[in-house]
Amino acid sequence: MKVTEHFEKADKTLFTFEILPPLKGENIQKLYDHLDPLMEFKPPFIDVTYHREEFTYKKRENGLLERQIIRKRPGTVGICAAIKNKYNVDTVPHLICGGFSKEETENALIDLHFLGINNVLVLRGDAMSSEPKFRAEENGHNFASELLEQVKNMNDGIYLDEDLTNAEHTDFCIGVAGYPEKHFEAPNMATDLKYLKLKVDMGAQYIVTQMFFDNKKFIKFVEDCRKMDINVPIIPGLKPITTLNHLSSLPRHFYIDLPDDLVNEVEKCKNNTDVREVGVEWAIHQSKELLDFGVPSLHFYSMGKAEPVRRIASALF
Repeated sequence: MKVTEHFEKADKTLFTFEILPPLKGENIQKLYDHLDPLMEFKPPFIDVTYHREEFTYKKRENGLLERQIIRKRPGTVGICAAIKNKYNVDTVPHLICGGFSKEETENALIDLHFLGINNVLVLRGDAMSSEPKFRAEENGHNFASELLEQVKNMNDGIYLDEDLTNAEHTDFCIGVAGYPEKHFEAPNMATDLKYLKLKVDMGAQYIVTQMFFDNKKFIKFVEDCRKMDINVPIIPGLKPITTLNHLSSLPRHFYIDLPDDLVNEVEKCKNNTDVREVGVEWAIHQSKELLDFGVPSLHFYSMGKAEPVRRIASALF
């Protein structure tokens, strides 16, 4: 079932979450151990992230360095198929521009369509850690809007191979990302919203936001979207703080601000056990406000840690 169909049929706010594929070489049971505690809350769909390749340099016998491409996590398509098979829950694979040509993207979409997975979240993705800015793959996409157009074309039966005149139309429900605190590369919020509206006008059917910790910023983001006639469902992305290191790592990696009250409470903590208590309580309070606001889903970035999300869900659902 499509994400938007789940929202249309729901009579209350849904509980959904996002997972990371396990590291390459790990047993799939580790993924199931992460999912099992959360399945009691009956998530209608689960997002599965995709992590692009990275470069490593290996010293050769002649002393020169040889650049090698590595992928640290297994493919999202396979993970989605495994989840759907074990739990009979819809999955939302992330598609990214970085590291993929248009042909590789089309092949991934063909595989997803073949498996009966009809939801995708399209993202540009991040630059590799070894590069100062995002660089598209040769014959790849530079922007999420270009990737969205390729998915939309396949929904219309248009493939890269023009000879495939009888190719089956895919039927993907397409989600995109939104940024209540602005994408870090956008010059201002107005520009960021302009491009978000472009993606919705192109066919994006729902929006999932970057994590945030101040509900006022999310509510203003929704209001600004509605003023621009962006009327698709907007799903808030949430994450409980669980370590003292999050005070610096989350703003650095995700370009977000943390409210003073939250920072002050975390700084009082003596250890990460105390930090988790603060983070869970903050997320519960934040979620209750969002439930009152009427969000279609509370979407949690579990980041490989199910227990804090399970505690939050227990308090809400």
